[in-house]
Amino acid sequence: MQNNIIEEAFVETLKILSDLIKFQTVSGTSNIQLIEYCEKKLNVLGANSFKTYDDKKHRANLFATINGTKKINGEGIILSGHTDVVPASLKGWSSNPFEANQKENKVYGRGSCDMKGFIACTLALAPFFAKQNLKKPIHFSYTYDEETACQGAPVMLKELKNRKINCSVCIVGEPTSMKAIQAHKGCYEYSTHFTGLAGHGSSPDKGVNAIEYATRFINRLMELRDELKKRQPKDSVFTPPYTTLQIGRISGGLARNVIADQCVVDWELRPVVFEDGVFVNKTMDEYVKNILLPEMRKTHPQADIKKEIIGEIIGFNKEEDSDAVNLVCNLTGDNSRDVVSFGTEAGLFQELGISTVVCGPGSIEQAHKIDEYVSFEQLKLCLKMLIDLKDKLSN
Repeated sequence: MQNNIIEEAFVETLKILSDLIKFQTVSGTSNIQLIEYCEKKLNVLGANSFKTYDDKKHRANLFATINGTKKINGEGIILSGHTDVVPASLKGWSSNPFEANQKENKVYGRGSCDMKGFIACTLALAPFFAKQNLKKPIHFSYTYDEETACQGAPVMLKELKNRKINCSVCIVGEPTSMKAIQAHKGCYEYSTHFTGLAGHGSSPDKGVNAIEYATRFINRLMELRDELKKRQPKDSVFTPPYTTLQIGRISGGLARNVIADQCVVDWELRPVVFEDGVFVNKTMDEYVKNILLPEMRKTHPQADIKKEIIGEIIGFNKEEDSDAVNLVCNLTGDNSRDVVSFGTEAGLFQELGISTVVCGPGSIEQAHKIDEYVSFEQLKLCLKMLIDLKDKLSN
């Protein structure tokens, strides 16, 4: 009986995943059409839903609830996925990245693995849940711009709190090869902007070179990177076991013979503990305020250094006895409990007091890659886990 349900849901999953991949929801662009597609599929089943938006109403989150045949209320289980994908160009791909291509028991396409495959599974099984005598609601959470510092989820979670919607468990369906992930590092992303004074390269003392001060800023970050290794917690569960820091990009200047008046440094921090993030930011803020800026302003009083916070994604902390992790392990039959270094929205749900686990179809090794794919096998394993979830929700 269960095999028949899985096979029927799998056929529907492939159809839905094909539709989802066609929506080119690259981070920073509109995802409204995809959200409306998902909302329509859920609302026709009697789901209660609401949307939350970014400031320009250009991107949206969707939160929908199915109560089953009993129309009950109370704490429920959230199935959560982000709708945005990283960019993709035709160059290098074996097929159009925004058209699902099925071959060798895999679905290729941007977002197939990260993480539209999970969303497709949840939508395919929504009619199944709507027919059940549920004792707990099941919630569907689809967010925008997770890939760019989790910009969408906090907006939605604020509304959950305002509406006093309480949930007991959240399953974040990031690609984990259907393994239960119980912790990950935080991810803090920054752009530091340097404004100096332009001038002729033959008279460097008459200008303020933004690139040179940015270089000194980077050198101080590199010193802190070594200090972070020494701050490694004794019981760290991560690889590497310490907080990492790296420079992603530096840009500025006009030409070799022009003193650069502008420079931007993009950098990130992945804390294993919250205190490391505080340590780095406090140290760098003081270095800028007490050392770099006074030197720059001796020549040019309007010189400036400004830190732009792209996003500060809190870590997902390991709990000794997590209801969500235990639930997924029971559903999958796999009692291994792993940790990862990449970031997700899990810590945000956890911060709200919801027991959370990360578990979904596909491998992170395929995410953000050319010819990204999710296998048929992984989709079916996800469907089985969600179908078995019925027993935890029903009488």
